[in-house]
Amino acid sequence: MSASRDMSDISIFRDDDEDTGGGRSSTGSRSRRHQDRRRRRRRRRRKGMSGLALAAALLVLAVVIGGGGYLGYGYLAAYFQPPDFEGAGTGEPVTFQISDGETGADIGQRLVEAGIVASVRAFTNEVDDAGAANELAPGFYELQPQMSAEAALAALLDPEHRIGDQVTLVEGLRLDAILAQLAENTEFPLEEWEAAAEDTDALELPEYAETGPEGYLFPQTYAVEPDADPTSVLNQMLAQYQQVATEIDLEGRSATLGYSPHEIMTIASIVQAESGRVEDMDEIARVIYNRLDIGRELQMDSTVMYALGDFGIAASYDQLDQAASSPYSTYANTGLPPGPIGSPGADAIEAALSPAEGDWIYFVATDPENGITEFAETEEEFNALVDEFEQSQQGGG
Repeated sequence: MSASRDMSDISIFRDDDEDTGGGRSSTGSRSRRHQDRRRRRRRRRRKGMSGLALAAALLVLAVVIGGGGYLGYGYLAAYFQPPDFEGAGTGEPVTFQISDGETGADIGQRLVEAGIVASVRAFTNEVDDAGAANELAPGFYELQPQMSAEAALAALLDPEHRIGDQVTLVEGLRLDAILAQLAENTEFPLEEWEAAAEDTDALELPEYAETGPEGYLFPQTYAVEPDADPTSVLNQMLAQYQQVATEIDLEGRSATLGYSPHEIMTIASIVQAESGRVEDMDEIARVIYNRLDIGRELQMDSTVMYALGDFGIAASYDQLDQAASSPYSTYANTGLPPGPIGSPGADAIEAALSPAEGDWIYFVATDPENGITEFAETEEEFNALVDEFEQSQQGGG
């Protein structure tokens, strides 16, 4: 935008004492007297307005000193000396939960609502003083009613007051690995977790989850309620998935792409399994879509490993032969496998919904140790990348 000015919009005022036709005219004198009177009236008005402004300011000051000052003092007192209980509390124990992502103020508000502490400010002051904002971990805790803020914070930081279990699921875990981890971190044996996963009628699965809970137990940290059973815990994880799916409009965006939500979750699970870095996910997703578009086999080693119940970044010829009869072999079959091959995280789901633009048909993890993946459009470029991968595996580059 131009910074120049149009001088025609600027009015310049000045007194003109010059003669008209060589001397001062009576008209010019009357004009100057008229201008002088107008200047005096303006000065009087400004003076009057200044007086009114001063009076208004004094009135406001009086209110602050007379009444508002008291309110200000009360606010400061509430900030620095907020209401607080004394001691470690009394009465029957209370089960209190800290949820993932809650701030100190969030926790303080719910502590007040539960009758555990007297005020949010008393609790947040303690949190700030202790530098404990990042130490309040999700989970269930046994507290007392009417605890001092200091005692409540100490209890929330004390593992002895934690009840129930806590499980952290990382992105990409398969269902069997999730169930094994749940069994390891809770009092329920693996058999009960497996039975709960197989009882799909008792699980709150999305309608489109055609192959059961595989891929739909959302990865994050979960606090397991003290009286929870395996079915309720799995439903807690499914509920978290549903919340994420709703927030990102999974169903609407899947329809826009021409795929079902189940197919998108299947793509996302492959993206998760094949990616060494988040930065590569949208490009890997594009390779999958490009292959689907031309009717070419996906040839994803991760699906072969899933079919065999094995792990690895590159399937051998023997493994390809062993998996050939499985619908999860994307070497032996065109199109997508029947369902997800693990639980994708939010980044992989987003990549499946928003693939990068490109004409790549191939990708190779040329440096798996450092998570480096490279992409190719032609078979010649692909073969060069395979050579690079083989050299890296042999320690030659």
